[in-house]
Parts: sequence; C-alpha cells; structure tokens
Amino acid sequence: MSDLVQIEPARRAPAPKPPWLKARAPMGENYHDLKRLARSLSLHTVCESAHCPNIGECWHHKTATFMMLGNLCTRRCGFCAVPKGRPQPIDFDEPRRVAEAVAELGLLHAVVTSVNRDDDNLGGARAFALVIAEIRRQAPGCRVEVLIPDFQGDRESIGTVVEACPDVLNHNTETVPRLYRVVRSGARYERSLELLNYSKKLRPGGLTKSGVMVGLGEETHELLAVFRDLAAVGCDILTIGQYLRPSRDHLPMARLYTPREFAELKAEALRMGFRHVESGPLVRSSYHAHEQAASTGLAVVT
Repeated sequence: MSDLVQIEPARRAPAPKPPWLKARAPMGENYHDLKRLARSLSLHTVCESAHCPNIGECWHHKTATFMMLGNLCTRRCGFCAVPKGRPQPIDFDEPRRVAEAVAELGLLHAVVTSVNRDDDNLGGARAFALVIAEIRRQAPGCRVEVLIPDFQGDRESIGTVVEACPDVLNHNTETVPRLYRVVRSGARYERSLELLNYSKKLRPGGLTKSGVMVGLGEETHELLAVFRDLAAVGCDILTIGQYLRPSRDHLPMARLYTPREFAELKAEALRMGFRHVESGPLVRSSYHAHEQAASTGLAVVT
C-alpha cells in the first residue's frame, strides 16, 4: 500500500492593490527621528495606532497627528485599529508634552486627536483645551487643529474645547446613518451633526471640518445626503477617503472606489458650498491638513 500524500489546500493569493492605493513605505531619517521623539515624551500617534497608510509620507515631512488620552479606546468601532479596553486615568501633563513635540518639530499646523473617553468626557475636553493653550505658548504662530470625539453630546465638554479657540475643529461623521450601528459603536449620526452645529453657533468664525469613509456598503445617494447635512450645519472642510480593512477582525471592505469616483464626489460636495474638499483613496482626516486649512482663505481665527 502506497504512502498517503498530504495535500495542502491552495490558498488564494490576495488580489494586488491598484496603483492608486500604493503608499510610500515608512523610512528615512525624519521618520526615525519623529518615532524617537514620540517615545521619549511617552506620546502616541494615531498614525501608528490606526495603521494609517500615509505614515511614510507624513512622517517624512515631519507631520504627525498626536493622539491624547492614552492608547485604549472605550468604544469598539468596527473600522478602527486603535486598541480597545479600560483606559488609565487621564494624564493632564500630556498636553504639555504634545506641545513640546510640536515645538521641537517646528510645525506650522499641529493636529491633535484622542481616543474616546466615555468614562470622563469633561476631563477629555479639558485635556484638549490644555493642549491648545500649551501649543500656543510653546509654539507661537502654529495653527492648531483638533479632531475630537463626540463627548456623548455633552454640551459643557464641547463648549470647553470650542472656547479654547482651535483654528480648526474636526469631528468625523465617518459613514452614512444606515451603517452607524455596525461601523460606529456607541455613536449617533444626529449627535455628530449637532456637535458640529453647536460648535459653529458658539464660534461662527472658527473653521469646522468632518470626514467620511467610503467602501463600507453605502450607496451614492446616502453619501450625498450626508454631504448635504454637513453643509447645512456650516461645515467648512470635508474629507473623503477609502476604507481599508486593518485586519480580519474588522469590517470587510465592500468595494474600492476609483480616482474618478473620488473626483466626482468632490465636485458634488463643492457644489454644496464647502470651502475645501479633500477626496481620494488615501485621504484621511489629517492628510495635508495644513493645506486644507490654508485653502479656505481664512487666517488664524481668535
């Protein structure tokens, strides 16, 4: 009797990425310098935690989005690669260290975001207010953009950030209302719109911004409805980017949009009155953020 031969099932090779999804690999002196700086100051960057495809390009140009309030998020959104869990108490010295990094890098436009801290919304808002003040103190002339969570709709928390006068207040809607339950755990579409609306009412001269991912199963008419809703609450800047699945544990990607489709979405959004629209496969909230703010024609607003 002949020996049995074990046959391994063939694994289907993943389809190659189209050329418009190929990003620059992280390397070079600036990349390693920024990484060392973040480690020495015990800081996190969303570039690393969220597996951003633009980390190579942005870090090469000494641009990074700092992520405050720890590296553990209290929510479990289906698209996000940031680790989830029970966070440590808020470190109120972190804003000073973020500002120190911004000053050392000589940034002209700093972007600061955070994990969700549903355990302490007001504390999280205070940390954002502190980092705005610290960057202004340590790096005068640097524009400050904050990408904030929804603070569960708490108006005192939202007001705390707005009253600190960031140059750009960003809050992402991420997807269409129909997909919120699976994409944005714990979030509400109407709550996000109201945050942007309330922020604009508190400070009409400040820039507001929001971002949307595509490729999660939404329909074009749903996307356009979101754009109209954002325009209606006075949102100045809109970013549109391709959802890319961080791992097998995250939501599957429904489809890839082509560069032509991104161009068509941008044209539709601009017709709705946005001051600037950044739309493309690798676009993320902070991608070319300094250029987005400058393109609105507005100087630093106080």
